[in-house]
Amino acid sequence: MTHILDDLQWRGLLQDSTGLDDLRKHLDSGPINFYVGFDPTAASLHLGHLTQVLTARRLQLAGHRPLLLVGGATGQIGDPKEGGERTLNPPEVTAGWVTRIRGQVEPFFDFAGPNAATMVNNLDWTQPMGVVEFLRDVGKHFPINKMLARDVVRTRLETGISFTEFAYQLLQSHDYYELHVRHGCTLQFGGSDQWGNITAGVDYIRRRGAGPVHAFVTPLVTKADGTKFGKTEGGAIWLDAAMTSPYAFYQFWFNTDDRDVMRYLKYFSFRSHEELTALEEETQARPYARAAQRALAEELTTLVHGKDETAQVIMASQALFGRAALEDLSPATLGSALGEAGLATVDELPTYAGLFKEAGLTAGLGEARRAIAEGGLYVNNERVTDGDATVAPETLLHGRFLVLRKG
Repeated sequence: MTHILDDLQWRGLLQDSTGLDDLRKHLDSGPINFYVGFDPTAASLHLGHLTQVLTARRLQLAGHRPLLLVGGATGQIGDPKEGGERTLNPPEVTAGWVTRIRGQVEPFFDFAGPNAATMVNNLDWTQPMGVVEFLRDVGKHFPINKMLARDVVRTRLETGISFTEFAYQLLQSHDYYELHVRHGCTLQFGGSDQWGNITAGVDYIRRRGAGPVHAFVTPLVTKADGTKFGKTEGGAIWLDAAMTSPYAFYQFWFNTDDRDVMRYLKYFSFRSHEELTALEEETQARPYARAAQRALAEELTTLVHGKDETAQVIMASQALFGRAALEDLSPATLGSALGEAGLATVDELPTYAGLFKEAGLTAGLGEARRAIAEGGLYVNNERVTDGDATVAPETLLHGRFLVLRKG
């Protein structure tokens, strides 16, 4: 069986660490407790968080015990970002987001057995701490010169940074200490943008006479075309189905650039090395078949939204092009698929020729009638034969949708 560190390295998921040789020995000494954190700064996790969720799952599958932290305290502050100060959300909003994000994280993990996962909230130990206690017991261990050396802090010094965000590093470092004391946690990991905070936590634990502890970070996911990963013209790709539909989620992965797809499969897929190597060879031999993109989209949509929803999404992708029955799609799936393809609204049911004109698929009624005469226009995957006939109400799918296709 491949060692977990060798697997992470093969997949390109190890960017920096506090020492791989020491970490390997520590992992080999027996099941360890490790932690990864998620701040509830929105109502849902997005694709940028998925690397950490799935890396934590890999560690659990290797026999180690996850401590999954959703930051009810740090989520009220927010890690400094280069763009400027974050908007502080009311505590009750953050608390609601904690609950929602816990619900998104939990399905990926096992909460029973010898390496059961545990959900934790840093509000439990941060809220009872007074200001004087925090400054004496925590702040005393943080040299200002090291905190100022952090890249994002240096950038923000030019435009201004509040003490609130500047002190975020202390909160995250103290989380590691508390989890070390309370749960015997000896490993923290996160994205590479968290390297400064994570190593500050390692140093803080040492300064308080505890440890030793370990850390590593995964690389930030990038795109070959230089645009930001996990973003579309419509905004971020969220894990919450109400914020990004499963259909849009699937299409995001299916549309992955050929230059990125194998790297993403290594990052996100649970397929074996041998399976991914075979898939890479198949993709190189027949790139037009998009086998790698299809495998990536199906696996990730299943992981996040489940088998049944993925089956509906795949059926929708086929049905829009006449290769499956539109009637078999749920209203939600059909609606989200049409939303991605492009929706037009009509107040009254027109003639078939008028329908294509109003939808913008033909320039006018004359062009629509000619296309119909040539057999080139379809409604609900049925060829239209009479452009002057009025669309009947019973033609509507789920009482509200018509699927138009040209050619």
